Amino acid sequence: MPHPDKGKDAETLAGSYLERHGLSLLQRNYQSRHGEIDLVMTDGDCIVFVEVRYRRQSTFGSGVETVDHRKQARITACARYYLQQHPTVSARPCRFDVIGISGSLKNPRFDWIADAFPASA
Repeated sequence: MPHPDKGKDAETLAGSYLERHGLSLLQRNYQSRHGEIDLVMTDGDCIVFVEVRYRRQSTFGSGVETVDHRKQARITACARYYLQQHPTVSARPCRFDVIGISGSLKNPRFDWIADAFPASA
């Protein structure tokens, strides 16, 4: 399990990477009773809820592979709560992205999956 500071560093790197690819940051580490969303961003008119996963090595699978159905359900529930609390953006289209970071944080490799999973029922 990554050290907490490495997790925050990975989120910062992911946010910068996504901004270089045209997304804009709305909020980091949004928390509700349902869980946490690492990054809330916009991509044009779309609200993007981003899960960031850092793995130095992929011996036991990549970071993106660790976002299972339970994690997706928690992210979806938290996103619904976010939209309820932010009515000015609640009618906009949304998607769920996952960005995996591997290797050294000084020389990271990114694996960005846009629209990685649908909203859970």
